[in-house]
Amino acid sequence: MAEQETNEMSFLEHLEELRWHIVRSFIAIAVVGVAAFLYKDILFDTIIFGPSNPDFFTNRLLCKAADLYNLPALCINQSKISFQNILMSGQFTTHIKVSFIAGLVAAFPYVFWEFWRFIKPALLQEEQKHSRGAIFFASILFSVGILFAYYIICPLSIQFLSNYQVSDKVDNILNLGSYISTISSIVLAGGVIFELPILIYFLARVGIVTSTSLKKYRKHSIIASLLLAAIITPPDVISQILVCVPLIILYEAGIIIAKRIEKKRAKAELEVYK
Repeated sequence: MAEQETNEMSFLEHLEELRWHIVRSFIAIAVVGVAAFLYKDILFDTIIFGPSNPDFFTNRLLCKAADLYNLPALCINQSKISFQNILMSGQFTTHIKVSFIAGLVAAFPYVFWEFWRFIKPALLQEEQKHSRGAIFFASILFSVGILFAYYIICPLSIQFLSNYQVSDKVDNILNLGSYISTISSIVLAGGVIFELPILIYFLARVGIVTSTSLKKYRKHSIIASLLLAAIITPPDVISQILVCVPLIILYEAGIIIAKRIEKKRAKAELEVYK
């Protein structure tokens, strides 16, 4: 008992520990961000402007499908898009901003790991064991969400928004900052949304949600998925369906996760009473 009290940390010591976890996370983001800043050709020409190029993987694939099935509408982003910068320091500040976002995305698994290391001492041994798996799957899901948004949603969004016109008298010359903000928002939203099963896992672990309550609100979740898809995608049906379907699948996966947690909890309680 005395040893346990000795190992307990005060509130200020917890704050100090949290500070160092945050510092290390920012260092990781900064290191990756600096690397991204130095390789601006890859960062912008290949990654940022990639979905708007005709030779982008998704655009080429859809154009092949358009030829194969005689559906010209599937062939997207074949016209050159012009970008403009109207601020003197616009390109430089944009370069810094995008480098930071790249650092945040690439360093996310490490940042999440630092977060887990901070809360680890407060977890029981069994909880620590399950949390390790959660960290792994959180990183995987975030990466899948990023790739899904980048390769599927971004090209469709660019095609729709860059060609939409209220009148033939108005030409679309895209603002650099607006384009990058749109791409960044879609990609980051994709990564965050795909963390839904992990969120449900932790909520189910602490008893806030159950598989029964999740099933009860299944219809509400479908409506919420449609609304969220409408917010993060352009107002065309195909893009909204492409976002809505994975959200529904992730929600159903969350129900399965909650049910498994409840079975393990019931089994553990049964063993205690034996």
